[in-house]
Amino acid sequence: MGTDHDAYVVQLGLDTFGDVTLDESGTPLPHAQVLRNLLEEGALADRVGVDAFGIGEHHRDDFAVSAPDVVLAALASRTERILLGTAVTVLSSDDPVRVYERFATLDALSSGRAEVTLGRGSFTESFPLFGFDLADYEVLFSEKLDLFAALRSEQPVSWQGTTRRPLEATQVHPRTERGSLRAWIGVGGSPESVVRAARYRIPLMLAVIGGDPARFAPYTDLYRRALTELGAEEQLPIGVHSPGFVWDTDAEARELLFPHFKANRDRIGRERGWPPATREQFEAEADAGSLYVGSPETVAQRIATTVRTLGLSRFDLKYSNGPLPHPQLMHCIELYGTEVAPRVRELLAAAAG
Repeated sequence: MGTDHDAYVVQLGLDTFGDVTLDESGTPLPHAQVLRNLLEEGALADRVGVDAFGIGEHHRDDFAVSAPDVVLAALASRTERILLGTAVTVLSSDDPVRVYERFATLDALSSGRAEVTLGRGSFTESFPLFGFDLADYEVLFSEKLDLFAALRSEQPVSWQGTTRRPLEATQVHPRTERGSLRAWIGVGGSPESVVRAARYRIPLMLAVIGGDPARFAPYTDLYRRALTELGAEEQLPIGVHSPGFVWDTDAEARELLFPHFKANRDRIGRERGWPPATREQFEAEADAGSLYVGSPETVAQRIATTVRTLGLSRFDLKYSNGPLPHPQLMHCIELYGTEVAPRVRELLAAAAG
């Protein structure tokens, strides 16, 4: 049976995009092996007490996961208590009805442990792959989120838009045992997106991947104000997703991570016109930005600070970083669950008095 994770004051999760990793000789592993390794990573996260495990969706050769719901279903059979979700589901190029059906099915198979984070995604490969026009980027997400939000009532839905045929009093199956699918809206920093999450009464997940996390305080404040002004009876959870890596010491963590961090950033940078990542930029992010890298104590202190500063209910560490090898990811997961998470809660309790 799944644990009632809603009872935790702060949930501490892990996210991965299923990055293609290297073997001992420095050769990229085949996608099939990366996927099998991913199941081992999720199972370990469950054993060491991590609250949630999120898997991203991509459709390109440097990431192995294009169908996160399938991977999560396999992981459901190997775990007992951990929440199983996405980071993120690219709703713009998917069908809201199918998304609801798939994750309601996952919710049943995992005894109520499924969740889905809905977003536009920072990669656009899925649009041409599934026959969508990038010119419709805004309307696709807006209309599909509107339909998904209506489906969460799990009552017959009538809906009409411009991107698909209308629905007339349509019931979607299966229904969840809890009465609605647990969901988040992933936001990269748009005030309009923050207000939209509040309007639909869906928890907010901020992707904070660069710079001082405190700069997102205006967005968390905006979300809370919008909920109040829209007549919400209670405040909803706010979460943050940020990259990081935990190792035994600060120096070792940085040395192990940097070449893989750079490889990942430089590939994306070549596609988007960014300059190559420098060691100085890496160190600045590790010192005071949104890269949580170091020993368990260092990472715990920085997570606790971000949780307090932004008033978070959830923090997810994206532990996969480019081709960083699987054995190193496993050690990171173990340290996060056994040392970082308990220390973060200890720090937060002490700060609360």
